[in-house]
Amino acid sequence: MRIQSSPQNPPITRLQLEPQPFIRVTGLLGFFQPAAHRRRMSEEEPVKGEDSKKEQTDKEVEKLKAERKVKRKRRLLKEAAKADKRGVCYLSRIPPRMDPIKLRQILSQFGELERIYLTPEDPSAHVHRKKAGGYRGQGFTEGWVEFTNKVVAKRTASMLNGEQIGGRKKSSFYYDLWNIKYLSKFKWDHLTEEIAYKNATREQKLELELSAAKKERDFYLAKVDQSRALSSIDERLKKRHKIQQAAGLTSEEPQAAKVTRQFPQTKPVRDNAERKKAGLSKDVLAGVFGGS
Repeated sequence: MRIQSSPQNPPITRLQLEPQPFIRVTGLLGFFQPAAHRRRMSEEEPVKGEDSKKEQTDKEVEKLKAERKVKRKRRLLKEAAKADKRGVCYLSRIPPRMDPIKLRQILSQFGELERIYLTPEDPSAHVHRKKAGGYRGQGFTEGWVEFTNKVVAKRTASMLNGEQIGGRKKSSFYYDLWNIKYLSKFKWDHLTEEIAYKNATREQKLELELSAAKKERDFYLAKVDQSRALSSIDERLKKRHKIQQAAGLTSEEPQAAKVTRQFPQTKPVRDNAERKKAGLSKDVLAGVFGGS
């Protein structure tokens, strides 16, 4: 069947019969593409979306980090300002049976407290007191008290120093006296540094003592091994001599191996030796005086 061309039906050319890379239809249907191209575009779109989301989350994380850094800096500045206003008092003596809780209860009446540190007593003193039948609890030798306001700390130290602790008469430290002093320009960080230095010094001293004890032990064990080796040599020599004596080869007694040591010595002076004194001879003196 032959198709005739007409104005309504134009002739189909060769370009129209060849496959086109994509068909574009405008209008309400929009833009249509082949399946392979649409699949590739659909794969690229999520990747671009993920990249944009990742960039956005990275920016948000950086923003949060910057905000946290600023807040941390402000908090540190506030704490430093508060620390500058604080004051520390030193107690050279802690009454028996007094602990940090009781000390806080007493001193909190004069001002707001921050931190308290009491130095524990020597363990040997604690054991000796328990054996003697005394107080069996933990004792303390000295302490430091931190007030929130240095003015209050200074006023409290000047008011309580040398005064009776008081309180209830049944208290074990009712008749004790306060030994408290305000430490000017002293901060709690100085105390922690000093304690850390003392702990490091004690650990270093302990390590040195342990290393010295280890060296002594190694030296003793080496000498023990050496003595065992020498004794085993002597036993073998005695056994060999017995075998030779039984066979009639020799009749000499075994001689133990002797270790000869040489030490430099000075030559001794005999008791009857005459001591020579430097001076002029008698002939020279007689000639001098006789000639005159």
